[in-house]
Amino acid sequence: MFYESLLLLGVISALVLVPHLLVGVIWQATLPGWAIWLNVAAAAGLYFVYQWHRSGQTLAMKTWRMKIVAKDSGQPPSTRRALLRYLLAWPSVISGIGLLWALFDRDRQFLHDRLAGTVIICVQPTTASSPPPAEK
Repeated sequence: MFYESLLLLGVISALVLVPHLLVGVIWQATLPGWAIWLNVAAAAGLYFVYQWHRSGQTLAMKTWRMKIVAKDSGQPPSTRRALLRYLLAWPSVISGIGLLWALFDRDRQFLHDRLAGTVIICVQPTTASSPPPAEK
């Protein structure tokens, strides 16, 4: 999660910091704090939901060879399911309940994954001698 947050900093900078700086410089205005935090949450949500739906992986997840898939199909989650996972992850991770849940879960899944119907799987590395399987 630490590595993911470092990469997310670039996304937040592009989608939140730069526009707010431009608004401040051009119109000498600033949004209230709650609106900026809402913008940060929306920018992070856009990043995660898009990446999970598109390939099941963020850049950090590719590095650690993890992937999120829908439990029922084994495919990257639908936009709706990815959004549900993102929204459920906030209280799950912030409270610590979701992390504690994973310690005792029979499949070692987080609470927000259970509730959203997603699963984190390990992805086998690909090398030149073993190329990825051809897609159908």
